[in-house]
Amino acid sequence: MWVPPQRIKHTLPEGNWPSREEARDSLWFSPLRVGNLALEQRTWIPAMVPWRSNEEGEVTRDVLDYYERYAQGFPGALVVEATGVRDIPSGPLLRIGHDRYLPGLRKLVEVVRQASQGRTRLFIQIIDFLGIRRRPEPAKFFARFLDVKDRHRQHFPDLKDDEIRQRLAAEPALWEQVLDEREYETLQYGWRERVTDLDTPAIRELPQSLPPVFAAAAVRAREAGFDGVELHYAHAYTMASFLSGRNDRKDGYGSTREGRLRLPLEVFREVRRRVGDDYTVGCRYLAHEGIQGGYSQEDACFYGVELARAGMDFLSLSRGGKFEDAKQPAVGWAVYPYTGPSGYECMPSFISDERGPWGRNVPSAGPIRAAVREAGLETPVVVTGGICSFTQAEELLRSGQADIIGSARQSLADPDWFHKVALGRGEEVRRCKFSNYCEGLDQKHKQVTCQCWDRLELDEPGVALAEDGRRRLLAPSWKP
Repeated sequence: MWVPPQRIKHTLPEGNWPSREEARDSLWFSPLRVGNLALEQRTWIPAMVPWRSNEEGEVTRDVLDYYERYAQGFPGALVVEATGVRDIPSGPLLRIGHDRYLPGLRKLVEVVRQASQGRTRLFIQIIDFLGIRRRPEPAKFFARFLDVKDRHRQHFPDLKDDEIRQRLAAEPALWEQVLDEREYETLQYGWRERVTDLDTPAIRELPQSLPPVFAAAAVRAREAGFDGVELHYAHAYTMASFLSGRNDRKDGYGSTREGRLRLPLEVFREVRRRVGDDYTVGCRYLAHEGIQGGYSQEDACFYGVELARAGMDFLSLSRGGKFEDAKQPAVGWAVYPYTGPSGYECMPSFISDERGPWGRNVPSAGPIRAAVREAGLETPVVVTGGICSFTQAEELLRSGQADIIGSARQSLADPDWFHKVALGRGEEVRRCKFSNYCEGLDQKHKQVTCQCWDRLELDEPGVALAEDGRRRLLAPSWKP
């Protein structure tokens, strides 16, 4: 994963843990309404993909155990990982694109309810993504995927098409001269669909096909018993690509910020129509794209205001994580959107620049909340990104830069950390090192664990191990 060239090693912020009484009187542990729901506290675990499902996208025993472990720490809200709205193969990623997934999803809701004693509100993040393929061997690319056209033939007037392919495969020095930008990128990074591929019927028709697909998924979420849904409008995926400053579609769904926002609003309105006004629906989107040609801070504020005005029940803000600046994958691997500078912005490590990794999203997220409030809207705003202490969280809430504080990696390191802090036992929190060990596992689609605990007590009776047999899958239990 890319890190800033300064490579400054930052230390964790002081915990400054509160007493039980101080925690009780804090904003972070105070209630808040989100849509029709009452959160017991303003602690939030964002969606993280742990790779616990199977090739069918089903709720497995490992999925149940994973979310049960978080629920035992009584977070105010827990968001289930990005879950595919279309019933298409997507590896061990959860799916919600067919009614056959309902029994497993209902069981997941039941497990979280029981483990949290009904205290945790459970959301599911629903996502659409476009096609992507692994980086090919050059010989395979030229033999199978290159469509030889006249612009290629003009470089080799005496060669037949198969001979052109063979010549190109043998002479890398010719690639940039002969291939167009998209062909060269496919050779170097693997083929990837874009929302701007209007010559592809399925891409051209996304504005018609996606609203009912998202809405059907949201209906299933409600039927399964989830408290609400989070529409995934962030990072490298379909809806974020419509919002992106790089979206130059000329069919009314790009080119201007109003055009880029059009489909995300239409998806939300169809979801709202199908699930009703009494069901909680929010979204996660980027406060900052982090790529050249990405949208501006002004655009991000505009999106926040218009999404809130449309009736979103919450706005959860993230940052970066784009394909456009990702690291080149090895041959046989797919490009991973969290390996470039924008990926670092999404998951900053303790090795950073002068700004450091702690609360790195706040300078972009704070103005969005301010713009929403200036528009007369009270939509709660969730801020995440390197927030790992009580002092950080409480100051952000009291300064009006956030309404809810989300914590992903720190919650993975210690699923009980909110509960420990609330009980005045913050000194017992197992603190995340922000080394991005977990991100390295995610990049390889391995079951995600934390280096702070995955080698502890491996001989514990009944401990579930990862597929490699060397790591435990769940953090050790904690008893108050």
